[in-house]
Amino acid sequence: MAEAEVLVQLSAVYKRYGETVALDGVDLTVRQGESVAVMGPSGSGKSTLLNLVAGLDRPTSGTVTVHGEELSALGEGALARYRRRRIGMVFQFFHLLDDLPVLDNVMLSARLVGTPHKQARARALGLLEELGIAARKDAYPSQLSGGERQRAGVARALMNRPALLLADEPTGALDSRTGEQVMDLLLDLNQIGQTLLIVTHDQRLAERCASRVINFEDGKVSELESV
Repeated sequence: MAEAEVLVQLSAVYKRYGETVALDGVDLTVRQGESVAVMGPSGSGKSTLLNLVAGLDRPTSGTVTVHGEELSALGEGALARYRRRRIGMVFQFFHLLDDLPVLDNVMLSARLVGTPHKQARARALGLLEELGIAARKDAYPSQLSGGERQRAGVARALMNRPALLLADEPTGALDSRTGEQVMDLLLDLNQIGQTLLIVTHDQRLAERCASRVINFEDGKVSELESV
């Protein structure tokens, strides 16, 4: 059986902030359809890794290639388009816009890439239905539970059918029951072919949702393990 296509490739990536070395020569490959969890103590380089793959930061040296594009070769406008079209991001604290109802929050990323309103609305309604919160489409974020807000965040991240879904501590702000529901959701997404790269402190999330766990320590990959 042929190996799946490489979706993310980091080669000899260093990232320094002044005297601080955040990533120290990291090599990493994520293939299409994988679910990879990145674990490690605070300050180990996990969030820096995610920011580089998201095109929110640039390496000091080395290359970050996602979906065939070397991100360091892209200008700021091209990076913004890359973030809107190629990746979806799920955050610990949801990052929903408080003054927009759920449906408009979810539609926003599609509207930013020029998707017609009718098409964007149909896609958003379909995602909210799949994620079990269609009844909350007219509610504002402040009216939602933590789990509902995270589901809305996942719907927004999936809006433009991204090749890669990045999740930064997706269960970190949730109680254990709601966290379990979000784990189920991520697992379901991966089982239908969505590639996931998850930064987490949650051992249960890593064990349940990841096919591979990468442990970071002092800016280096200290251990890779299959789950």
